[in-house]
Amino acid sequence: MSNLPAWLVLVGLLVIVAGGAVLAQIIVRRRYPGLAADAHNDATRFAFGVICLVYAFFVGFMASGLWSQINAEDEQVRTEGAAAVQLARDSTVFDKPDSDRIRQALLEYEHAALAEWPVVADGRAASPEADTALHRVYLAYQQVQPHTDIQKAFLSTSLANLDRASQARTARVIETQTNSGPPWSIWTVILLTAGMVVGCSVIYGVKQPRMDYIMVATVGVLVAADLFLILELAHPYLGEVATSPQPLRNVVAVLTGPAT
Repeated sequence: MSNLPAWLVLVGLLVIVAGGAVLAQIIVRRRYPGLAADAHNDATRFAFGVICLVYAFFVGFMASGLWSQINAEDEQVRTEGAAAVQLARDSTVFDKPDSDRIRQALLEYEHAALAEWPVVADGRAASPEADTALHRVYLAYQQVQPHTDIQKAFLSTSLANLDRASQARTARVIETQTNSGPPWSIWTVILLTAGMVVGCSVIYGVKQPRMDYIMVATVGVLVAADLFLILELAHPYLGEVATSPQPLRNVVAVLTGPAT
């Protein structure tokens, strides 16, 4: 599903859920015409209210938790990018050969990290090229021979920032490999409560068939939209609202610009 466009997933859910609900309504009306009366509506209304309350609370709780997870990953990538930008800016303190070597190694690493991004986002292993490029950045700093106290201080700070960037990348890679979205038990509850919401709307007695179909279709659309939202938020590095590699692109922009 990660390779499908978001709009196609949404359309598919609308067809399956809303279309399935209307089809179920047609079958129920033909097989059980007595449900068109409102004799059972008091009980259905009570059950519908309770189920919708539980469903709304659960979906809201899930959406909030998943959105917080995406925000946390956004912060992690921003930390990774900010540390690398600081490395690029601080490199100008060193002698020109050291500065050029650091900036070139850092640029190669950022290009490798960007090339690695879609691979890692899909849950696959980290790129050996990115690992090698990161190792070359460490080597570039190890070759620096500071001649002044300022260079010594910036070298210490730069090594700390390099560690921060490396740790942020490691955390990002581990997250993509271990986070497979909500477990099956959560999906079971989501689908069960969603089915109960649609089911209550189907058996709710409305004498006018047109109004009945409109109500059922509306509920189906709302449920499909909720499921689409959960799917989009389920994986922090996949989908339209996923964490963006833009901070890494910003590092490349700084490195390819004039050194200041």
